[in-house]
Amino acid sequence: MSKSIVGKKSFEFAIHIVNFYKKFSIEKKEYILSKQTLCSGTSIGANVRRL
Repeated sequence: MSKSIVGKKSFEFAIHIVNFYKKFSIEKKEYILSKQTLCSGTSIGANVRRL
């Protein structure tokens, strides 16, 4: 069974969020905001997967 469009888009979004997290936490030294963004951005895929 192939992934749904929502599944594909949420996976791509999670990849962008992880890259943002890496750049933001290393270059800007902002850990609290970047960690919260990582958690909320990647939780979309987890919620889609449960459906």
